[in-house]
Amino acid sequence: MLGALTLTAGCTTINEHRGYIVDETLLQAVHPGIDNRQSVEATLGRPSFTSMFGAPTWYYVSSLSAQKPFGDAKFKQHTVLAVSFDDAGNVITADRSGLDAIVRIDPEGDETPTLGRERSFLQDLFGNIGQVGAGAPGAGGGQ
Repeated sequence: MLGALTLTAGCTTINEHRGYIVDETLLQAVHPGIDNRQSVEATLGRPSFTSMFGAPTWYYVSSLSAQKPFGDAKFKQHTVLAVSFDDAGNVITADRSGLDAIVRIDPEGDETPTLGRERSFLQDLFGNIGQVGAGAPGAGGGQ
């Protein structure tokens, strides 16, 4: 009985929340043309991150994922609120996106393609035999 409970507990799904904790009432309280940076920060707090280029934009990111043992995490909820400001610090737009904006990137194969020579394991292992202790060409003997 104890063994069955232990196995069942090891197979449970792990739910994990990352980022901003979403409060719908607060998210809907940000209005373009009315709010400014100070009022947005007072209402929502500090953003998850800010834009580095272009119009000043604050991003509030929230994700809830679920992961089964030995499996990939799957997003159950995802919300991004992007609040853009003009030069005076007034809110221009407050756009929301959700799960539809998530893109899963699958790398091509298990290797990163690189430029240069293709060497086998044995060439890597034994390639420097005879090279050890040989000085660089043109290097003085040190007298």
